[in-house]
Amino acid sequence: MAKVIEAFIKLQVKGGQANPAPPIGPALGGKGVNIMEFCKRFNGRTQDQMGKILPVVITVYKDKSFDFIIKTPPAAVQLKEAAKVKKGSAESNRLKVGSVSWDQIKTIAEGKMVDMNAFKVESAMKMLAGTARSIGLKVTGTPPWEA
Repeated sequence: MAKVIEAFIKLQVKGGQANPAPPIGPALGGKGVNIMEFCKRFNGRTQDQMGKILPVVITVYKDKSFDFIIKTPPAAVQLKEAAKVKKGSAESNRLKVGSVSWDQIKTIAEGKMVDMNAFKVESAMKMLAGTARSIGLKVTGTPPWEA
């Protein structure tokens, strides 16, 4: 018999650094999930991505057991890493804080294809270019589909 799903919990946690402090503790404790068991399992699966922000979707079942899916880091975080900037621009339409190339965008798009709602890498690249512009990054070069 299939387990009955009680809730979904979405969090963003640093890889390998999950602990019972907020936001994890209150979010899981409110649903009756064993917080320390989640922290141990999450930290074990994310040792190779230490310190990176990772979205996680936790499925909580009626019997208080749980499963979780770890997604790829957010696009904005990866774009800021590629451009080597700490934070985006306050006025993204006027003030640019860095730049990324189409090759960097393609690399990020290929890694995020599993989490994006795009069928082609070019479509994912266009979405990432829009995200880059919205955080104040300039996209340099000519797009591969125009070359």
